[in-house]
Amino acid sequence: QVQLMESGGGSVQSGGSLRLSCKVSGFHYSTFYMAWFRQGPNEEREGLAVIDNNGVTTYVDSVKGRFTISRDNAKNILFLQMNNLKPEDTAMYYCAADMIQRPSLRLREAGYAYWGQGTQVTVSS
Repeated sequence: QVQLMESGGGSVQSGGSLRLSCKVSGFHYSTFYMAWFRQGPNEEREGLAVIDNNGVTTYVDSVKGRFTISRDNAKNILFLQMNNLKPEDTAMYYCAADMIQRPSLRLREAGYAYWGQGTQVTVSS
């Protein structure tokens, strides 16, 4: 059974940092494409960063230079290091996984079959 579980969310002030983790089980993690998404109140789910099975990364423009996605294949954990957080980063953050990477869906919700339950990040000004 595929399971993804996020942790590390919380409340921080503007300019602060958080490190999110996503522990995965039930599949060959090292072969999967992994991603982070977020969804704010009354907003659509937004793709933030993707890392493929070779460690190649892709970021949405709004987080480039501030967020870093990484993976530990030995421990089956995905990370998202978030620096210089802003109030507009407030959202529920989700990790996602899929075996097949379709370039047109790399940062789209439809590109991923497996999802975690999310972890809340709140940034105050």
